[in-house]
Amino acid sequence: MIGRARLSMLIWLVCAVTQAQEHGLRLPDTAKQLAERVTGLGSYALPIGAFVEGHVPTNVIEGQIVRSTWRIDATYLTTLQILLPLRDQVLTEGYEVILDCSERQCGGFDFRFGIEVVPAPDMYVDIGDYRFLSARRSSDEVISILVSGGRTASFVQIITVTPVREPFVPVKPEEKRSVTTVKPTITTKDEIGYEADFEAGFRANGYVILPDLEFALGHYDLSDRPFASLAALADMLATNSTLRIALVGHTDNVDDLSANIDLSNKRANAVMERLIADYGVAPEQLEAMGVGYLAPRAPNNTPQGRNINRRVEAILTGQPWQESPRWVKRHKRLAVIHAQSTLA
Repeated sequence: MIGRARLSMLIWLVCAVTQAQEHGLRLPDTAKQLAERVTGLGSYALPIGAFVEGHVPTNVIEGQIVRSTWRIDATYLTTLQILLPLRDQVLTEGYEVILDCSERQCGGFDFRFGIEVVPAPDMYVDIGDYRFLSARRSSDEVISILVSGGRTASFVQIITVTPVREPFVPVKPEEKRSVTTVKPTITTKDEIGYEADFEAGFRANGYVILPDLEFALGHYDLSDRPFASLAALADMLATNSTLRIALVGHTDNVDDLSANIDLSNKRANAVMERLIADYGVAPEQLEAMGVGYLAPRAPNNTPQGRNINRRVEAILTGQPWQESPRWVKRHKRLAVIHAQSTLA
C-alpha cells in the first residue's frame, strides 16, 4: 500500500539506520524498536485536542493500525529535539497537523491517561516530560506520535492508521504474523522516571495510577515479575515514614457491581501484600479497598475505555502533599463510594 510504504520511511527514521541520513535526521545508534503490533482492521481513537472538561477529544478512525514503540538511549536529547524531525517528515509526507502539544499544553496527567498508550514495559511516559502530535492526510489516514523523556532513555510511540485497500480476510491462528518484542534493559525506577511521575501526580492530584501492574482478565493474582512502579512507591514510603497510601482497585463494568467490588478489592489487597512482602513497606503505611466500576476514568462502551478503567490507584492519605485541593475532593469522593459499596 502507498500509505504504508511512505510511513515505513518514518519508522526507519526512528531506527536511526542509514536511510535516515537521506532525510537529514540523525538519531542515536542506540535507538531500538521495543514492539510492533499490526491490526488488520480496527478502530483508533485519535486525540484531536487537549484534555478539557473531563475527557480528551478524539476522532475514531477505522483501518489498518500499526502500533510501534522505540527506546532511545540518549539522555542529551530533549523530547522536542526528538519530535521536531519526525514532525518535519510527517509534513513532508503531506500530513496536516491536528494537535501538537507539550505535557502542560496537552493536559498533563489527565491527557496521558486519557489516550491510548502501549502498556509497559514497551512504552513509558513521564507525565512531567512528554510531547504529543497527531496529524491527518485524509479522512482515513492518520498518525500520532508520543515522545517521553527519561533519566537515561527516551521513548517514542507511533500509531498509524491507513485505509484497507483490499477486503480484510482474517488469517488462521497459525498464520498470524509473529511479533518480536525486545524487552528494554530496565532494572530500576530511576531509568523510567516513575519517581518524577509519582511526585508530580501526588502534588497535582493527590494520587497516581500504577500503570505497569499485570492481572489476568477477571482474576486478582498479580504477576510474579518485579514492577518498577511498586519499587518507586516503596522507595517513597521508605524515605518518608509519615506518608500514608490507600491502594484503590477499579474495574470495568463487565459483570455485576458486587462481583466487581470483590475483584477490585482483591486486586488492591494483592498489591498491598506484594509491597509488604517483596518491597519491605511497613504495613501501617498502607490500606487497600476496591470500588468496582463506580469511579470510571473513561466510558465503558469501548475496549479502550474498559482498559483505562481497569487499574489500581495509589491515593495519598497522609503527609506531605495533603494541601492539594484535587486530592481532598477525590479522597472524599472515594470514601463515600467505598462506604456506599460496603452497604450495598
